[in-house]
Amino acid sequence: MQLSRRNFLKVGGSSAAWLAAVGCDRLPRELRALYESPKRSGSFQPPTTQDIDPVTHVLNRTAFGPRPGEYTRVRKLGTTPMEAAAAYVEQQLNPQQLDDAEAEYAVRRFETLTEPLGELFEYQEELLQNELMRGALTRAIWSERQLYEVMVQFWSDHFNIDPSKGDCKWLKVADDREVIRKHALGSFPEMLRASALSPAMLWYLDGRVNRRGNMAEKPNENYARELLELHSLGVHGGYTQTDVMEVARCLTGWTVRSKAQEPYFQIGKVEFKLSQHDCGGKQVLGENFPAIPANLDKARREQLGQAELDRVLEIVTNHPATARHLSTKLCQRFIADEPPARAAESVASAFTQSGGDIPTTLRALFATSEFREARGNKIKRPFNYIVSALRATGASTDAGMELIGYLQRMGHAPFNYPTPDGFPEPAAPWLGTLLWRWNFALALSENRINGTRLDFAALLSNAGGDAGLMAHLLGRKPSPDEAQAYYDSGAGLALILSAPAFQRC
Repeated sequence: MQLSRRNFLKVGGSSAAWLAAVGCDRLPRELRALYESPKRSGSFQPPTTQDIDPVTHVLNRTAFGPRPGEYTRVRKLGTTPMEAAAAYVEQQLNPQQLDDAEAEYAVRRFETLTEPLGELFEYQEELLQNELMRGALTRAIWSERQLYEVMVQFWSDHFNIDPSKGDCKWLKVADDREVIRKHALGSFPEMLRASALSPAMLWYLDGRVNRRGNMAEKPNENYARELLELHSLGVHGGYTQTDVMEVARCLTGWTVRSKAQEPYFQIGKVEFKLSQHDCGGKQVLGENFPAIPANLDKARREQLGQAELDRVLEIVTNHPATARHLSTKLCQRFIADEPPARAAESVASAFTQSGGDIPTTLRALFATSEFREARGNKIKRPFNYIVSALRATGASTDAGMELIGYLQRMGHAPFNYPTPDGFPEPAAPWLGTLLWRWNFALALSENRINGTRLDFAALLSNAGGDAGLMAHLLGRKPSPDEAQAYYDSGAGLALILSAPAFQRC
């Protein structure tokens, strides 16, 4: 069923009466998504162990935390907690097989996220930015493809773009859709190429002005430097300043049509201009690039010029330093702020042998003993903390700007990081957000956030009482001190959501 806004308005009065008569839970999914966020209900069995078990571990680490009842559902996937956790991870590594219709309906309200690139320029940049942020929050809260959304966040940081720069205000929406979301659990080489030729990335790192029309003109090195330092080899990857300069020369001539560029059509289109490409011989990381002969016809010279980008990307993708750099970052995200060397080596080997296949690489990471044993040792970043709280409490939400405001105060609103390295992963930069976390937990528990609401009485009943609720939120039985603080506080839900154990994953 396709329901446009215009048709919805036509039937608004009658559907509102129907809603009052039958209640949201009996509405068709297409209408239910327009009235409220997806929600789950019913009694559930919280964890019963003293420590975090493998099921809770994967729900905290490969997802944004469990919803009410999710622990029980996942536990049934295997005869032991370890088997169940492994089965859940395998499901998540195949997101296309998971029905995500509820989340997709919830995110449909953000219409700009699906607009063609050229039409994005018809919208105000503030609207685009707000819908980008709200869409990311909505998907993280409601998606069944949790690992996929976690990897979307990971790659958004890895290929960070600040939308405040130039045409990025409009182009980042397409970059998020066509680069990050399209390849988040796909092939790293394909994602790297998509990023290199992304209109937003060409704007952000000045690739659009990287040209050498004559020998006196100096190529722009910004993208070349970040390609090597951040996107592939890493800061200690063994490249030199000469390699940066040579990569910049290889990438000259690529540009993107600007909003302010006459004749004002096909805005955002990426083009290669042979007249701005350095056709001389080059050497990148020990690999020679022969000069493009001047006596060839223009089409052939353009073909050879464009091919230099693909060869550069092939060289850096296959470089051992790239496997080490990416595996270290992945282990930092999923295992520990100080990534264990043995696990990183295993993950790097899987990356290399698979040709940069992301699911294969992650499968190797989740199979390490280091991943299995590193439980409750990482501080949730603010985005992850807020999403996990909303999921754990079963709150309904429109992912409105008041929620985004909390993220902004904590310094972790999506698509708001100004430098190419993206939001930091380790705990230290986020320790100053603890007061705002408490403020958020209290406001959430008291239903003081516009557009967001939880039913505490139902949550408490479905969890089987206070002890069950604490076990659900903590992922294990509460300690005597935690239970005593819960009962003594007079604001037990807010206290547990602010507890160190909940703030860790």
